[in-house]
Amino acid sequence: MNDKILGYIDKDTIIHRLSGTTKLISFLLLSIISMMSYDIRFLLLLTILSIICFSIAKIPYESISLVLKFVLIFSILNILAIYIFEPEYGVGLYGSRTVIREGFGRYSLTYEQVFYELNVLIKYFVTIPLALIFIFTTNPSEFASSLNKIGISYKISYAVALALRYIPDIQNSYNDIRLASQARGIEMSKKANLIDRIKASSNIILPLIFDSLARIETISQAMELRRFGKEKTRTWISYRPFKRIDVVAIIFTIIIFAIGIALFVVNKGRFYNPFI
Repeated sequence: MNDKILGYIDKDTIIHRLSGTTKLISFLLLSIISMMSYDIRFLLLLTILSIICFSIAKIPYESISLVLKFVLIFSILNILAIYIFEPEYGVGLYGSRTVIREGFGRYSLTYEQVFYELNVLIKYFVTIPLALIFIFTTNPSEFASSLNKIGISYKISYAVALALRYIPDIQNSYNDIRLASQARGIEMSKKANLIDRIKASSNIILPLIFDSLARIETISQAMELRRFGKEKTRTWISYRPFKRIDVVAIIFTIIIFAIGIALFVVNKGRFYNPFI
């Protein structure tokens, strides 16, 4: 069951050895530029980079299988929704109309629309691996201390650490409630049909909310008893100082980010237009 928990996994890889602040800066910069850019050449470069980093991090498939399935379903629904609500958006965007197959009314399939939606799809393959790398390779306590060392309030830093730690906790609570429900005769496995499984899963939400509120109350009382927030500064047990590898990683990220900005100038905007 622990192999399926979405949270930090302690391993000895280059990415694990990076400072939490380095990983946060890299994740934010690469995610921002990938969302801004619609140059498919640059997005493919970022996709290859994300997959390489994902492979280096050695994240087990069992831990991300559910997330990947959810992302796949969401991306397909998003692509279909774009076409249903605005099937000619790519045509207006690129200023040309090359029909692949004629349809009913405005629902014709064009190269411009396909190209635009392909750009949208590739963005998922850039940002999702980056987010998973950050979650699975960043120790919450070490990350909080790194944020505090660069000037962010330790209260905010500690809140971020608690949020990262709460991700696997809520998954454990969900699994415990789910197993308890099955022990009471509520079928939630693949033996039941999809509708019954959805109804049974929805019944877990209320107990999960109460369990979460109880955890919040316990943590709040514990922090208050320890006079958390009374002083302006605090010490950290876990802290990873900046090393040469962190500087190299940040410089490399800034170069990638600068390339993306430079392409805005070359393309005279965010969109690369191969139909000119």
